[in-house]
Amino acid sequence: MDERKKSKKSLLKHFFYNYKIVISNEDTFEERLSFKLSKINVISILFSFSAVLIAFTVILVFYTSLREYVPGYSPPEFYETSKYLTKKTDSLEKALDINNRFYRSIENVLMGKSEKVISKDTISTKISESKKTGTDISIVVEDSLLRDYVESEDRFNLTKNQLNIEKKTFYTPLRGKITQSFNFKENHFGLDISVKLGTAVRSILNGRVVFSEWSVDTGHVLIIDHGEKTLSVYKHNKKVLKKQNDLVRAGEIIAYSGDQGQLSSGPHLHLEIWINGAPINPELLINFD
Repeated sequence: MDERKKSKKSLLKHFFYNYKIVISNEDTFEERLSFKLSKINVISILFSFSAVLIAFTVILVFYTSLREYVPGYSPPEFYETSKYLTKKTDSLEKALDINNRFYRSIENVLMGKSEKVISKDTISTKISESKKTGTDISIVVEDSLLRDYVESEDRFNLTKNQLNIEKKTFYTPLRGKITQSFNFKENHFGLDISVKLGTAVRSILNGRVVFSEWSVDTGHVLIIDHGEKTLSVYKHNKKVLKKQNDLVRAGEIIAYSGDQGQLSSGPHLHLEIWINGAPINPELLINFD
């Protein structure tokens, strides 16, 4: 035990032993500089130098543009951009959901499964309410469908007598040359009427605009609900004058013909009429002569 203690003390003393370092002239051996150092001094100097070097490196990296090369580092603006993109994505997902439900609503009307197209505002409101209550949005929309339809009938004063197809006179939307007739087998559910660019397009009956949007394939599109499951569709317009929920009267100008959309081959109007979920040849109802 005594020998171990002595060896430890001896080892510690070695750390504190002073060593003289002399710098002299090689030719004359004249002493130019001398200083004393111990092992503990050398260790302290090396430790201090390392600490200063590390601190300098940290400052250099985190307070200069070099920090961008540190793996895993994200600049503050990245988080702001990330938050913005996340919020934008949520908004786009909501808009996409609204559009999908809106288009399904139009499809249901065209196929005779419903009597009314639900507006985007109504769908948006129902989605917000469903998130708060945890209710299935599809159920909420279906439950509100009849109520909204009755309210719209009262608001627009579209009586059953006014909506009786047999008693109605369909107004000619415009006059021109029919370049492609109705052909159910070829899935061409309307007429293509060739006209000059910018020709006024008129509503065939009294009604309410349920769709007023632009698409890549068919340009500006208007869909008007005339009640009694009767819809008219106007495609490839250059400009539309009506927006969703606007009331229109028979013969009222609702758009101007154009050459809009990838499916267009020239200035014309594509007209469709749907009754009870089935496409009807417009030439059976309207005199285009």
